[in-house]
Amino acid sequence: MIKNFVEELRWRGMLAQMMPGTEELLQKEMVTAYLGTDPTADSLHIGHLCGIMMLRHLQRCGHKPIILVGGATGMIGDPSGKSQERNLLNEETLRHNQECIKNQVAKFLDFESKEPNAAEMVNNYDWMKDFTFLDFAREVGKHITVNYMMAKDSVQQRLNGTARDGLSFTEFTYQLLQGYDFLYLYQHKHCKLQLGGNDQWGNITTGTELIRRTLGFENEAFALTCPLITKADGKKFGKTESGNIWLDPKRTSPYKFYQFWLNVSDDDAEKYIKIFTSLEKEVIDGLIEEHRKDPGMRVLQKRLAQEVTVLVHSQEALDAAIEASNILFGKSTKEGLEKLDEQTFMDVFDGVPQYNVSRAAIEAGAPLVDLAAEVGMFASKGEIRRELKQNSISVNKQKVAEGCTLTAADILACGRILVQKGKKNYYILNVEK
Repeated sequence: MIKNFVEELRWRGMLAQMMPGTEELLQKEMVTAYLGTDPTADSLHIGHLCGIMMLRHLQRCGHKPIILVGGATGMIGDPSGKSQERNLLNEETLRHNQECIKNQVAKFLDFESKEPNAAEMVNNYDWMKDFTFLDFAREVGKHITVNYMMAKDSVQQRLNGTARDGLSFTEFTYQLLQGYDFLYLYQHKHCKLQLGGNDQWGNITTGTELIRRTLGFENEAFALTCPLITKADGKKFGKTESGNIWLDPKRTSPYKFYQFWLNVSDDDAEKYIKIFTSLEKEVIDGLIEEHRKDPGMRVLQKRLAQEVTVLVHSQEALDAAIEASNILFGKSTKEGLEKLDEQTFMDVFDGVPQYNVSRAAIEAGAPLVDLAAEVGMFASKGEIRRELKQNSISVNKQKVAEGCTLTAADILACGRILVQKGKKNYYILNVEK
């Protein structure tokens, strides 16, 4: 039995607003719905995931998802929730970004299905690039009044906000351009529903209004939004001190991605496991109950981190991330360290003191006592000799004795040597090339 899409969103906490008649339409027929995404980077980040999961649930409930890459609108910038205008991108960059985004979204949606609800990706640059300003003013602009556009919250917030530059005409026209996207997809793809974050409500409803005013009021289109995701402390979801958590492993390593989910609060874990996984309600309810009995086991965080990492990356990436996580907290070996690429190694040992050493010196054989004193790793040669006598020094997770000499065989694949004192004190030797 195919699930009710609205009910699915509702119990998951993914439903903010919808226009009257939306749920009835979804129960009556297979509905084509679209969600727009910003192509200003060649990767999505986890702030995009709620919208992508909406499309995933939509397709799994038997409806047809379209993801729209805003190639044209991305050249302009949307005032919704922004305090500044975006940088404008050229077509070559936009096309590259589009291809990268599709590869990421393909892990969530089925573009290859032979069924009528196969996912599609479209780029509004394709229908906007030859649309002249005069044609746009005549065919689109005449249907929506300035009074209507001015009343939108996104416009009012920018006009009355703290932004020194106010709202440019370029940005002011954004809701018309997004509205035209809906009109175009309604006419060419039989698309009756637009999905988005709740900050997009004003732009989406402009589209439904444009469809009615252009094609006649018997032509109905609908809107449905998800809430903007926040953390339990009210701060913006997905942002860390180092910036966004990206889906591209080159921007955010799978280890760091996994750690982000593993370290969310208990309250956030209860919320996020519903939003960012496809686990069934009974499974999630069971996990929440188990977690509440013993929060210290962090059952919810572990399952959440596993599910999202596999979905975005792969099972292999998850296994590697768990193994990397165990390096700091569990028993690990030199073989485990050798498996880490440079980015993951540096993510695992983030904040650990680093010292640069000459490759030639290591290849010639460098006594650890001399090298450690030379780079300032320890206060004196006497201190490191005492630690060595007490058998508390490891090199690449292997205990070493007095007289230890570092050689080329100690250089890990990532170009580092890991020195450890006791259980918790780490030092990294960066071997210069």
